Amino acid sequence: MRPWNLIGGVERPLETVDADITSVNPARPDEVVWTARADPTAVDAAVASARAALDGWRMAGQEARASALKRLAAVFTARAEDIARAITAEMGKTLAESRLEAKLLADKVAITLGETCQARVRPWDVQVAPTRTGRCSFRSHGVMAVLGPFNFPAHLPNGHWVPALLLGNTIVFKPSERTPLVGQLMAECMRAAELPPGVFNLVQGGPEVAKALVAHEGLDGILFTGSWPVGRSIMQANLDRPGRLLALEMGGSNAAIVLDDAHRRQAVLECVRASFATTGQRCTCTRRIIVHRDAAPWFVPAFCRMASTLLVGDGDGRAPAFMGPLATERARDAALAFQADAVRRGATVLLRAAALDRPGWFITPGVLQWPRLTLDQDGEVFAPIVQLAVATSDEDALEQANASRFGLAASVFSSSRARWEALCPRINAGCVNWNVGTAGASSALPFGGLGLSGNHRPAAAFSVDSCAAPIAHLEESSDAAAVPDGALWDDTWLG
Repeated sequence: MRPWNLIGGVERPLETVDADITSVNPARPDEVVWTARADPTAVDAAVASARAALDGWRMAGQEARASALKRLAAVFTARAEDIARAITAEMGKTLAESRLEAKLLADKVAITLGETCQARVRPWDVQVAPTRTGRCSFRSHGVMAVLGPFNFPAHLPNGHWVPALLLGNTIVFKPSERTPLVGQLMAECMRAAELPPGVFNLVQGGPEVAKALVAHEGLDGILFTGSWPVGRSIMQANLDRPGRLLALEMGGSNAAIVLDDAHRRQAVLECVRASFATTGQRCTCTRRIIVHRDAAPWFVPAFCRMASTLLVGDGDGRAPAFMGPLATERARDAALAFQADAVRRGATVLLRAAALDRPGWFITPGVLQWPRLTLDQDGEVFAPIVQLAVATSDEDALEQANASRFGLAASVFSSSRARWEALCPRINAGCVNWNVGTAGASSALPFGGLGLSGNHRPAAAFSVDSCAAPIAHLEESSDAAAVPDGALWDDTWLG
């Protein structure tokens, strides 16, 4: 595909000589998927285009914007297979997972247009005096930057811009430099849906383009999904802009607690799925498992046994595979280095993660056991490696689960609702599941975390909250203004 940016509804071709962005197939690294040289001047042009389109889009009315999003959903459905194959080619996840991600694009439109989301931004009135009404309305922020991640390169940025567009904002989208083809396909879909020129703009680029975008004076908000270090840099770049909305979702070091009365099959299958789905490259993947000492004799060997059977292979669908490769060679090397460092610091290897002796960034699942999980073991390794420890009691399990600077997702496995309800309110996470693994979330519910995982701007069903500002109005129907105490008034002064 010929590379381009999309600005003001017009393709801006990118040069391929001296390319500084190149995506390759992680399963076949000699296969170049997309390559181009970024255009740093595109940031100014894209923000200006979004600003020029703002008033027309904002004043078009929500019904017109909803109709445009319905057209977009139809385009997403028609292009779903193309999108899925591009995700697999650039990111490496299995085709089955990529197809599910592609399906979620149209689903997000339906959820955003549904009553649950709409009720959150519906104007409301209150009578404050006999002739005076108080009203709350909602106004779009303006020009919003959306920075997408590589692991869900279509679904997660779509989760930002769908509510943003519905509520009257315009968009400048910078996809991950690891998945530029998927980003370009998203822009193609926007154009096919006949959104007005400038409402959605695409700027390809790496870290330098991202830095220029998040610091640009022409933005009103930033919607970001990615790592804590990048989220921290976005916050630093905007310290002097308190009025700029920042909605940051930044990963997790998610814990699963397995109690002694857990349904055994459910606990093992869900923990394996949640630990190793998408080759451990979901922000909600289980990173830490705390097992009650009376559950450890059956859980630990079964978990390791099942993990060892997972099929690792090319995600293109020609052969069955549970896990594809990691997205980059650097990610695979970092995962193996993390494992080696943990062993040096005292962890026991229950199942060793290893690179496969074949082209591509393939790695097998790994399981490490510690005497106890503390802040020293906290961290987000974006790979299929899980850390495990045994707890002596429910309270001990809770303490170890909360030994994290992150706070995105957690799970409790127990057949007792009473034990679940005793633990749930005290777990420091924004998504807390009972007998369901940490990985996977419903777009019909809020999604977001605490600590280094987020800044209390949940996405999914609550994403509309970050896309419009509540505005308070007092509206008077009479002209009988009272003369305040300490003042004089005479109607003859009006002539």
